[in-house]
Amino acid sequence: MNTASMGLPTLVKRSITWSIVVSTLMIVAGFLAIVVPPAAGLAVTILVGWLLVFSGLMHFVFAWHTRGTGTIIWEILLGIAYVVVGGYVLVHPVLGMAGLTLALAIYLFAEAILEFTLSFQLRPRRGSGWLLLDGVISLILAVMIWRAWPSSADWALGILIGVSMLFSGISRLMFSMAARSLVAQTRNA
Repeated sequence: MNTASMGLPTLVKRSITWSIVVSTLMIVAGFLAIVVPPAAGLAVTILVGWLLVFSGLMHFVFAWHTRGTGTIIWEILLGIAYVVVGGYVLVHPVLGMAGLTLALAIYLFAEAILEFTLSFQLRPRRGSGWLLLDGVISLILAVMIWRAWPSSADWALGILIGVSMLFSGISRLMFSMAARSLVAQTRNA
C-alpha cells in the first residue's frame, strides 16, 4: 500500500507510531552508550573514518568533473588527504578515537570562548545568562577532557554521544506523544 492510497488519519497515525519506535530506540541506544562508553566511542570513530573516506572519494569525483587545472589538483590533494586520514582512523580506531577526543576538547574550548564573548556582548538583554552558563559548561567539559587526555578517549565520546542520543530520544518521544494526544483530541472533536 502506498502513501497516496492511505487516508490522512492512517498516515498520521503510522508516522507517529514510527516516531515513537525510533524515539524509544534512541533512548535505549543512548543509555547503552552511557553504560559502555568505549564501545560507543569506537563506533563513532569508525563512522567518522568511513565518512572521511567517502568524502575523499567525493572529492575525486568532483575533481573529475572540474575544468580548471588548479581546482583539479586541489580536489585530488583534498581527496587524498581525506582518504588517508579516514583509512588511518579505520585501521587504528583506538588512536583515531584519541584524536577525535582531543579535537572534541579543542572544539568545546573554542565554543566556550565564543559563548562567553556572545554572552558579554548581549549582556543587557534577557537570556544572555544562559549563554554564559553554556560557556561555563563547555569550558568545564573541555578542561575535563583535556586534563585526562588520552585516557579520556575511553569515556568522553561515548558518554557525550550517549547523553545527546538519550535527550534527543526523550524530546522526540515527548513530541510524538503530544502529537498522538493532539490527533486523538481532533478525532474526538
